[in-house]
Amino acid sequence: MTPQPPAPGPGGAASAAVVCPTALEALRVPADLSARVPAEQRGAGRDDIRLLVSRGRAVSHRAFRELPGELRVGDVLVVNTSVTLPAAVNGRVGGERVVVHFSTRGADGRWAVELRAPGGAGVTGPRPGGPVGAVVRLPGGRDLVLEEPIGPASGARLWWARVPEPVPELLRRYGRPIRYGYTDRDQPLSAYRTVFAVPSPDGSGSAEMPSAARPFTVALVAELVRRGVLFAPLSLHTGVASAEAHEPPYPERFAVPAATAWLVNAVRAADSGRVVAVGTTAVRALESAARADGVVRPAEGWTDLVVTPQRGVRVVDGLLTGLHEPQASHLLMLEAVAGREALRRGYEAALQERYLWHEFGDVHLILPDEEGNAPDCFSNEW
Repeated sequence: MTPQPPAPGPGGAASAAVVCPTALEALRVPADLSARVPAEQRGAGRDDIRLLVSRGRAVSHRAFRELPGELRVGDVLVVNTSVTLPAAVNGRVGGERVVVHFSTRGADGRWAVELRAPGGAGVTGPRPGGPVGAVVRLPGGRDLVLEEPIGPASGARLWWARVPEPVPELLRRYGRPIRYGYTDRDQPLSAYRTVFAVPSPDGSGSAEMPSAARPFTVALVAELVRRGVLFAPLSLHTGVASAEAHEPPYPERFAVPAATAWLVNAVRAADSGRVVAVGTTAVRALESAARADGVVRPAEGWTDLVVTPQRGVRVVDGLLTGLHEPQASHLLMLEAVAGREALRRGYEAALQERYLWHEFGDVHLILPDEEGNAPDCFSNEW
């Protein structure tokens, strides 16, 4: 993957311009299945959530703390170490109040940003982007200037913007985590950071939490290591997702270290374990570093890869991820890993058993059917 930032202007978000139907378009998730507060505010801790397990087309139900029993010696969990930033900052465009969502830092020092309209109870809604040259007044007397849209100017959601001082410091002083309307209230930044998060030297990070890793605790990681499960770190700094359009992801910065590439390749070559990505971000980064034959190279830069069933996966055997809305483009990746029928069965079971959705909700472990004779039904164990 060529280490270049996403090209500004028309065509700069080509991968985000096309939205394909997902396998679950017909499903509807009731609003009361949205997780409105973090698990530790609903129960005994971060890991006090449910785990939906899909092995081929067979579905079972577990507690997340039972994850070690679903893995085995030699399996590799690939984890994203990107730290979540307090990426939402209040501002004004003339007399209009706005909320600036800082998405991605470009190689030239500019930032991709989205301007949102403040709403009730601390949430935001969409607003028209631009125009070119618009000045956004930020806290502390700082000005942000919109320079050009990312993608076609008409209806562009993200814009390249120039900020006169280092954004990480601005966010540290005035920012807060991005929050969506299905949550009850603002949460501290710590609620949006995972046990694997490592601050970057340049202050880069994710606009939105790599949430599949959120339920992990130090104790659970230690138990997995004790049982012989391996961990392979990488990073992918997530940009601002579209809460309304469910468009595919824009180009994002990633890095796959040499040690991770070596470990994944060694496990695959020896057939000694399965490569299980923790989150769609880990899939995107790892598959971006893989050759057509599945060999992973050390790599860093920008990826515009969108994993679909047509493209498939070359490295990943399994995936631990949250539950996504039926229109979410991430489901194309899940279908590439699990298959359409397995994904449909899993989500129907999640609805039937009233799993909780979104970043504070329950999680889904997708594993291959290695027995080759998975039953054509699913269990309701819990």
